[in-house]
Amino acid sequence: MSIDEEQLLLKLFTEKKIEKGDHFLTEGHVCKSLAMIGKGLVRYYINDDGNERTYYFNRDGDFICDYESFLPQAPTNKNIQALEDTTLYLVSYNGLQQIYHDLKEGERFGRLGIEQVFVNVIQQLSSLYNDSPELRYRRFLDTFSDISQRVPQYYIASYVGIKPQSLSRIRKRAAQHH
Repeated sequence: MSIDEEQLLLKLFTEKKIEKGDHFLTEGHVCKSLAMIGKGLVRYYINDDGNERTYYFNRDGDFICDYESFLPQAPTNKNIQALEDTTLYLVSYNGLQQIYHDLKEGERFGRLGIEQVFVNVIQQLSSLYNDSPELRYRRFLDTFSDISQRVPQYYIASYVGIKPQSLSRIRKRAAQHH
């Protein structure tokens, strides 16, 4: 990356801190920014008739965004909440378009990022329909081993698609096998 490209990125990204429990995005609002997590942890969830259903986590170094809202600039039905005090580096929709246009590898960077999001979504959707809760929990541990102790168990249970009591039984069985 050239010095000019570095300067452009520094100009386009702004730092924002959100406290544990606060939201980066709430349903009914438009996702105005793509953000990279400098330090922290967030969860994505939907509100299903008063039940929060967690469907993803992001941590240090990950990008967070609700692309379904961000790209068309339309209201979302999703929420992104900080599970820890979190430092974010935000870029606006127009700023991202400028990165795509003005950085030599800008469009490639965007394509690779969205390809990873796409693969993650397809894998998770397939797993919910095809895999047992035990296998989904093992995949959670494989994918998020570095944060498994930082996430409340009821959020993990929601992510796996089961009740917290069922997760306790799965964890107990897993401990007995090791």
